[in-house]
Amino acid sequence: QVQLVESGGGLVQAGGSLRLSCAASGRTFSSYAMGWFRQAPGKEREFVAAFSWSGGNTYYADSVKGRFTISRDNAKNTVYLQMNSLKPEDAAVYYCAADGSVNRLRIGSPRYWGQGTQVTVSS
Repeated sequence: QVQLVESGGGLVQAGGSLRLSCAASGRTFSSYAMGWFRQAPGKEREFVAAFSWSGGNTYYADSVKGRFTISRDNAKNTVYLQMNSLKPEDAAVYYCAADGSVNRLRIGSPRYWGQGTQVTVSS
């Protein structure tokens, strides 16, 4: 069982930065693929970024490549999403996710979800 708690959301101006954190419970954190999704009002939840349990492979949505960076600290059971050059269209609720399979996670079917953290970007 893995529990995920996101933090770090807030209000930022366009062009600014935020770092989201996702604290995970569970002894086997390092064996899970981790990722981030987001959902804007009236839109479907969409994949943002992920990496395999080993951290050897990372994946990004085209819309965030070059601006967002996903990372993890296994010692702290925490995954991060550094978001730079934020745009108004990045505003959404951001969700942390975990699964034993990075492919299953990437298609939006992870086993575990966090409750989300709101990111608001003002223009």
